[in-house]
Amino acid sequence: MKSFFCAIISLCMLPVCVSAQKIIIATDGVAIAYQPDAGKQLQQIYLGKKLSDSASYRNINASLDPAYATGGATYLNEPALQVKHADGNMSLVLNYVSYETKNESPNVVLTDIKLKDPAYPFYVTLHYKAYKTQNIIETWTTISHTEKADVVLNRYASAFINIKSPQNYLTHFYGEYNYEMQMHKFQLPPGIFSIQSKLGVRTACNYNPSFLVSPNNDATETSGEVFAGSLAYSGNFDIQFESLQLNIDMGNSLKIIPGINAYASSYSLKPNENFDTPHFIFTYSVAGEGQISRNFHNWAINYGIWNGHQKRQTLLNNWEATYFNFNQDTLVNLFDGAKKLGVDMFLLDDGWFANKYPRNDSRAGLGDWEANKKKLPGGIGYLVKEATAKGLNFGIWIEPEMVNPKSELYEKHPEWILKAPNRPEHLYRTQLVLDLTNPVVQDYVFGVIDNLMKESPAISYMKWDCNRSMDNAYSPYLGKNQDAMYVRYAAGYYKVLDRIRAKYPKLDMMLCASGGGRVEYGALKYFQEFWPSDNTYPEDRIKIQWGYSYFYPALTVCAHVTAAGSEPLKYKLDVAMSCKLGFDVMVKKMSEREIALSHTVTDNYRRLQDVINYGELYRLVSPYKTNFASLMYVDNAKRKAVVFAYNLESLEADTYPELKLNGLDPNKKYKVTEINLNTGARPQFRENGQVFSGETLMEQGLKWYLKSAKTSSVLELEEI
Repeated sequence: MKSFFCAIISLCMLPVCVSAQKIIIATDGVAIAYQPDAGKQLQQIYLGKKLSDSASYRNINASLDPAYATGGATYLNEPALQVKHADGNMSLVLNYVSYETKNESPNVVLTDIKLKDPAYPFYVTLHYKAYKTQNIIETWTTISHTEKADVVLNRYASAFINIKSPQNYLTHFYGEYNYEMQMHKFQLPPGIFSIQSKLGVRTACNYNPSFLVSPNNDATETSGEVFAGSLAYSGNFDIQFESLQLNIDMGNSLKIIPGINAYASSYSLKPNENFDTPHFIFTYSVAGEGQISRNFHNWAINYGIWNGHQKRQTLLNNWEATYFNFNQDTLVNLFDGAKKLGVDMFLLDDGWFANKYPRNDSRAGLGDWEANKKKLPGGIGYLVKEATAKGLNFGIWIEPEMVNPKSELYEKHPEWILKAPNRPEHLYRTQLVLDLTNPVVQDYVFGVIDNLMKESPAISYMKWDCNRSMDNAYSPYLGKNQDAMYVRYAAGYYKVLDRIRAKYPKLDMMLCASGGGRVEYGALKYFQEFWPSDNTYPEDRIKIQWGYSYFYPALTVCAHVTAAGSEPLKYKLDVAMSCKLGFDVMVKKMSEREIALSHTVTDNYRRLQDVINYGELYRLVSPYKTNFASLMYVDNAKRKAVVFAYNLESLEADTYPELKLNGLDPNKKYKVTEINLNTGARPQFRENGQVFSGETLMEQGLKWYLKSAKTSSVLELEEI
């Protein structure tokens, strides 16, 4: 079947007049192309593998493939944009005006396509940013007008993507608390399927705003045509897939419409105001799902996350060791445990703050962000000083968007809380959400971080949590203008993060929302990493981390060794090392042998971090299809690799999988060594220390060598 994707090839040029001019947006490997028709309507004429020259992109039956479909006029299916003009007219037509491109860097080209309603001073600009070597395209829309009064935006999608295919298979990611990022693949039927959230915050808890579409069910990790996208937005989202059964001549068509959820979000756009939609990031591959992931990972490290090339800190978190029950001396004593494990940092979790209503459990204190004087008489500054003296960095947990009714903040500022009048106050986790639509509340939330950093400038890390979604949501600040409350909350959240990053660019921050409830690229451009799930059972984590790996690189996925699960410590260490290693354990309850192994693994992770966190990922054996799992990372020079292998709840009747490696140089020789072993332990890999060619490892592979349930292994490959 025909390809359906492409990236940017244009050079800098002046705006182009209305004509049959093709607008080609291309990376090194993929492209999307547009062309205005005789009626000045911009049509998508191609989406797929990059072709050799502009003449190769033909307009074949593109009359039903609008670049950005509008509602109320002649297009009768789901639109990208639906408005009510200042005079009440509900129709919208967008004619092509011009386009221009500019090189933002040798690798990044921006194309802007300008559209206008012929009857109204209403304007839309479609933006496309092509990342050449990453084969990623980022698109968003700017909407503006100069009508005499406000125009109401009822729907305002970030993009409108057309795919021509007789059938399409969708892979999306669903879940709930402790069960995040589970994968589901099915054939899209005629009609509309939607991935959406109305949670207000923690919006990615039940559905992640990322997906893969394949025209054939046989697309695999290494072969087949795949289109994939991810919406970068921290508020309510809606990604619609409308499958249209057309006539024989036109074929079938899939419309992908990602954007802000229109639910309770009509936006009154003032004259001369610009509204920018969230960014939609997409890519395409004819080499299967694995290449999709590598495209996203490469882009994320270089462009999509904060300080992507900064080395990650290993850490010990105190939560499982102490919960809320600690004091100053308890914490300082835990620093010694962190040193024994060999980590870089100690992270102080929940329970360190509030005095009138001390934070001794989850029912009080949220909002009162001063150190509890009884627990911490020396304040946070004392802890930072003591950690530094022991060669440790110091991090701290915050949840600045939330408040307990049992707090001084709630007593002083009830008008700062999102809660519907004339409705019972509904608590979740005994807390409520602050009103970030209010600039004064934005100042307060920024001040939580700013005050901590002023008091203790040596704090190197913050874990930003968010433990509930919105319900009975009403903004006292917005008053009767509640229609766009969800949208304005997300905008307020970003304003706070913009201020934090402008003042504290070197501060490491973890994105957390009772686990992975906020994992998407709208927030990740401000954060280095995220907490994927409160579920730390190793076998569950293998699947959870597997799901995240499709769109998010390993260095963003925090994986902690905890007491959860009956697996051996080595198994837990091996699972955590495959992402961004950390610990949440009671070191004083560990044996010397366990501490020594943990230190060994920490050292190995630090030594191999360039490979694990910055190398290319190859998923080898899927835990969704077998009772086994294996993945590997290969450095860019193909000189080193790390292979992770796990037995899950394997059965006696299981057939052991093939372990064919990938991504190596077939002409190079690699020594294969099993690592992460207890002192004196024999390798499980019986060919340990032997040398193989890359060709042998990829074509013949290795015999699956783990024979018992809940066993694991890590192999290091090094060119000789």
